[in-house]
Amino acid sequence: QLQAYGGGLVQTGGSLRLSCAASGCTFNNYTMGWFRQAPGKEREFVSAISWRDGTTYYAASVKGRFTISRDNAKNTVYLQMNSLKPEDTAVYYCAARGIRSSVRTYDYWGQGTLVTVSS
Repeated sequence: QLQAYGGGLVQTGGSLRLSCAASGCTFNNYTMGWFRQAPGKEREFVSAISWRDGTTYYAASVKGRFTISRDNAKNTVYLQMNSLKPEDTAVYYCAARGIRSSVRTYDYWGQGTLVTVSS
């Protein structure tokens, strides 16, 4: 089970840190990803981190502003979001056991946390 939290309302240029805690089993051997879905749009890739060597991947729209990390001891993955923009407004989902940016390949999904960036 995955639980994402840390969303909220923030002004343009602000920061938030999302967390995704895994329970019930360990996800240390899986690639973990963050995705988001804005109203009326499809779910899109944001970032992922490889279990094997910690390699990180980012969507072009967030590269340089967002940072993904994981703490295997805590079974938790984080998404630090800086310089937020109104277009970052979406429900953010964490996911486990997938292939990089491919949303269809992820087997486990959290319930989502809403991020709202005001202009």
